Amino acid sequence: MCELLGFSAREPADISEQLREFYAHSTAHPHGWGIMYDGGVEKEAVRACDSKRLADILDSITEQRILLAHIRYATVGSIRDENCHPFSKKDISGRQWTLIHNGTIYSSTKLIPYLRTQIGDTDSERVFMYLLDTVNKAQENGALSAEERFALIDRFVRDLAPRNKLNLMIYDGELLYVHKNMKATMVYRKLGSGYIFSTTPVDDEQWDKVPTAQVLAFKDGEQVFSGEKHDGIYVETLQYINPMDAMNI
Repeated sequence: MCELLGFSAREPADISEQLREFYAHSTAHPHGWGIMYDGGVEKEAVRACDSKRLADILDSITEQRILLAHIRYATVGSIRDENCHPFSKKDISGRQWTLIHNGTIYSSTKLIPYLRTQIGDTDSERVFMYLLDTVNKAQENGALSAEERFALIDRFVRDLAPRNKLNLMIYDGELLYVHKNMKATMVYRKLGSGYIFSTTPVDDEQWDKVPTAQVLAFKDGEQVFSGEKHDGIYVETLQYINPMDAMNI
């Protein structure tokens, strides 16, 4: 599986130590890395601990208020830059959305239309494309408020979670959304004026479990919304079938 890390705070904080530990896990997740920080989005289909580009970022990174990081273990899709996370794009209102995902989508006919139009070949990219289309359709008559965006993401995740591995973090330029539906796969702790979230602890402090099967949203380091608990908890019983093969495309 891939690993995720997210951070949201009111005041900028130095999380370089945690980032270095996170990317050190790439010895077991060697197929690419990515980061969203104040310099934008960077990603590369190279093992993080071997990347000169990432080393330069970590040597120069400043204190951050919001950050997403990802290391990839390829289960769906080839090893190429286009398949690395984060995925990021503006919606029709000009709001930038960014997503990192850990898991596999086993069951969703709604993602099939994106097989022919995606840039890479991962199910995670298809989730992101479907998300952007969902957001854009919802705001054809005007931009959504923060509360409306949260309600949309909560529904989106609850609809997609059943039968799928859907650990993800999404940032919409204001809110950081956090969700897991695999037990014992995401933790968090207070750091500075905010919270850091990770697939596994990245320092020796006390970490707590992120609730399972519930979308949470954070703004400036404080939880501002929590979604309904849902029953789409993933159970390890399914085998991935490539939808291209299933359709004989």
